Amino acid sequence: MDGHQVPCEGRIVSDNEETLWIARDYVKCSGCRRCEIACTLFHEEKIWPEASRVRVFMLVPGVEIPHLCAQCTDYPCVSSCSFNALSVDAETSAVRVDREKCTACGKCIDACPGRVPHLHPADHHVLICDLCYGDPQCAKACTDAGFDALWVVREKPSISRNLFARTPEAITRDVAENLYGETAEEVT
Repeated sequence: MDGHQVPCEGRIVSDNEETLWIARDYVKCSGCRRCEIACTLFHEEKIWPEASRVRVFMLVPGVEIPHLCAQCTDYPCVSSCSFNALSVDAETSAVRVDREKCTACGKCIDACPGRVPHLHPADHHVLICDLCYGDPQCAKACTDAGFDALWVVREKPSISRNLFARTPEAITRDVAENLYGETAEEVT
């Protein structure tokens, strides 16, 4: 493969193609959890935050972190799956989970630098943001509410996306430092 390319369901997505991505500004997150509600209404047809592909963490009072797939340029979760249950969608560049093949073994969770994938609370498969098949409901709910912590962009894949593939604890520390300055160490 030339340059940076990712296998996607029968074709290659290269770093010259624009792909869908959910940008995020953690400081703007109000913790309303509209993103979790929109996600589960779309995927589960009911409000069920535990089954959301985006999860909001509040590890420090006043610091809310929307945590979702960063669509890493190398997709470590996909390559870690021994059962070929994960693939990259050719249209959206999102990770897709084949529920029939997924054994919920957790290898993708361990491989993800942000530990974003998590197990469905009732079914036997992993949950990862699939960008709602090209129309991310979480970002729509956030921008419609005027919070603008999550929004959709079309851009060429960039290694900078990998910077968002971090654990909620690591992101919380950075946001707390941004909000509280030197006293952040006391609250994190």
